[in-house]
Amino acid sequence: MRTGFSGEVAGYYARHRRGYPPEVIDAIGRTFGLGGQDVVVDLGCGTGQLSVPLAARVGTLVGVDPAPDMLTRARHAARDAGRDNTIWLLGDDRNLPALGPLVGDRRLAALTVAVAIHFMDRDLLFRRARTLLRAGGGVAVVTNGTPLWLQDTEWSPVLRGCLQRLVGRPVTAACQTDEAGRRRNRDALAAAGYRYLESSVRYAAPLTVEDMVGGVFSAMSADQLPAPARRAAFADEVRTALDGRDAVTEQVEVWLQFGLLDRAERFGADR
Repeated sequence: MRTGFSGEVAGYYARHRRGYPPEVIDAIGRTFGLGGQDVVVDLGCGTGQLSVPLAARVGTLVGVDPAPDMLTRARHAARDAGRDNTIWLLGDDRNLPALGPLVGDRRLAALTVAVAIHFMDRDLLFRRARTLLRAGGGVAVVTNGTPLWLQDTEWSPVLRGCLQRLVGRPVTAACQTDEAGRRRNRDALAAAGYRYLESSVRYAAPLTVEDMVGGVFSAMSADQLPAPARRAAFADEVRTALDGRDAVTEQVEVWLQFGLLDRAERFGADR
């Protein structure tokens, strides 16, 4: 899993990455029958955009991320939200088996991965997760919309053009949020023996130029981040290219891909 989200990048991530509407949290809770006795692990938790609201639905939320600065931001977000049932661990998908002794007989109700699956070995991850999940539990892969620079809107190509001039090359990375990426998740979940479900939540929301630019910088590693003066110039360039507008409308589609274990399945069963 990538560890380059540090320093100012973590700050951009915390301030400008869009969170999740209640419908997404409801869908996860309903699918796994989450309750006050359950333990959920949010792997690649970042600064807590999914972890913190999900903590309100469970007994214990464990956020795992390889970047210390991201975990610090997540811990602060949980504290500000009054979520004292959260635990923040430094680690990645390779460390998942080590959670077994920590969880003990309670087992996991769910493992969630939001906007981070493209950094992981999903085939191995999904197989290993089976040994930690309770009956009726499972895996949720959450995709929080298409990257800002690849959306089907009038403003996205404008942003992409500015971004390509900033980095000096074409910008085409979809971060596996497209159909091909979702198909990889679907195939890997099926191969690991899960029952597969899929749904999505669509909504329109305002997107300020500040959040647009901050979202771009949040996707860079710390060593790729331009100097402060160049960042300010980039923001001015984007605003000018958008005819001076300070905000646009973003059409967001959050995809939820679920891998479910049978409710009668023996704890720790592996196939």
